[in-house]
Amino acid sequence: MTNLKDKKLALFFTKGISLKIWQKIGILDREIKPYKELAKNFKEIYFFTYGNKEDFEFQNILPENIKIVPKKWNLSSNFYSLFLPFFYRKKLKNIDILKTNQMNGAWTAVLTKWLYRKKLVVRCGYELLNSLEKADEPLWKKLIIELLEKIVYKSADKIILTSQKDSKFIENKFRIPSSKIEVIPNYIDVNLFKPLNIPKEKNGVIFVGRLEKVKNLINLIKATSNFSKKLILIGSGSLREKIENTALKEKTNIEFKNNIPNNRLPEELNKSEIFVLPSLREGFPKALLEAMSCGLPCIGTNVKGIREIIKHKENGYLCETDANSIRKAILEVLNNINLQKKIGQNARKTILENFNLEKILDKEIKIYETL
Repeated sequence: MTNLKDKKLALFFTKGISLKIWQKIGILDREIKPYKELAKNFKEIYFFTYGNKEDFEFQNILPENIKIVPKKWNLSSNFYSLFLPFFYRKKLKNIDILKTNQMNGAWTAVLTKWLYRKKLVVRCGYELLNSLEKADEPLWKKLIIELLEKIVYKSADKIILTSQKDSKFIENKFRIPSSKIEVIPNYIDVNLFKPLNIPKEKNGVIFVGRLEKVKNLINLIKATSNFSKKLILIGSGSLREKIENTALKEKTNIEFKNNIPNNRLPEELNKSEIFVLPSLREGFPKALLEAMSCGLPCIGTNVKGIREIIKHKENGYLCETDANSIRKAILEVLNNINLQKKIGQNARKTILENFNLEKILDKEIKIYETL
């Protein structure tokens, strides 16, 4: 095992993403917390972001040994992602370990590895090709992503994925040896996301996430048509207007809330009686894990990424993606107090045993030590 105290780690942000964007969508605290802890083990950590100089504003909430490196000049993200390894040649030559945050933009870290012969950890919280295999996407797009992933995975010294299904997928698809892959799920701050003793909205149903097609929210609206129950949607996205119009047509009792900071989310979750994630597909959904950590009875669709977390009527409730199935699930959970109590308590237990930050970081640190 190597002592990391004299080592430097570089994190390459997802293409187009900055610290400012993390703050805007309410996930800044959640995303930087693991690195605040990792900084205790490394000499220095560098954040290569796609933000401008405004990203320097966040230096005061980070440890001194985490350095922010924003985008140089006013370049497009695509162009910048290709030339970043050359712009910061001197800095990158002195870094020991490279890490990607998602597949989108991972080529920047691969180029850096090839140029300067560094160790590369490829982390994918969301296995893109696996999620698109059965999706209605153009063939050319799938072929480009397949080629990209093949190059990135083959170049990696270690690969971090959040679920066994993604691990098996890339093993079979790209002939990646299992010894090269580590399954490390998304972490949850169990001290922040926990059951709170606050009044609940009677029959309140809550969803947290992007207002996009993949989340299947139109069927959720139809499932709650003419409900006396209140549906709360937290998030933003391109389907906001369509969802509003559908809710009006279906006479759904709905309340919209824009993105809120992650540290305020536990209070919002605890105000509702159940959480619903009606997605058509998922990676390894943090929103679901956070709701489970709050002890909420959670309903999720029986799709990849959700059924790996929810065990039906044990720590959650699985349903199909159509409106009738979602409606039936909501009614059964709301009308069964004993079931609510059972799956809510088991949900919290699942998170404590498998997804707390300390356990997750221990696994990641061991990867860096053995590289």
